[in-house]
Amino acid sequence: MGEILTLEDAKRRRKAARILGRRFVFTNGCFDLIHPGHTELLRRARGLGHYLLVGLNSDRSVRAIKGPGHPIQGELARATVVAALASVDYVVLFDEETPLRLIEEILPDVLVKGGDYTPANVVGREAVERAGGQVHLIPLVPGFSSSSITDRIRSGHP
Repeated sequence: MGEILTLEDAKRRRKAARILGRRFVFTNGCFDLIHPGHTELLRRARGLGHYLLVGLNSDRSVRAIKGPGHPIQGELARATVVAALASVDYVVLFDEETPLRLIEEILPDVLVKGGDYTPANVVGREAVERAGGQVHLIPLVPGFSSSSITDRIRSGHP
C-alpha cells in the first residue's frame, strides 16, 4: 500500500530516489470516482519508473476546477483509495488549481498525463524537460470518464 505524504516528505523521497539512481514518475488528478481508465493510467505510469507519486487535488482545488457539488468524495477518502492501489507508491495533496508548484518542487524523471492532453498543454512540462526529464502521454481507456459517471449518477440513469 502506498503512503500519503506531505510535500516535504515527498521531496525527501524524491531526493533518496535520485541518490539511488531510481526513476521517479509523477501524475496528478482529482481521482474522485476511480474507474478502469484511472487504474490503467496509474498502472502504465508506474511501469515507466521505480516509484509513482500521485499529486491529488485538494477538495478546494477540485471545487475551483469542477464547480459546486464536487468532489463527490473528500480528499482524505480519495487519497486513501489512490494510495491503496498497487501501482501507487506515494500520494501528496495539493491545493492549487494546477500541480505546477508541486512538479517544480519534485522535478520527476517522468511526468505522465492522459491521452486527452497534448505535450504543449501538460502543466510542468517545461520544468521537467529542462531538468532532463520526459513527458509521457498514456492513451485513454474508451468508455470511461469521471464526468460521465457523475452525470449518470445524478440523473438516476445507470
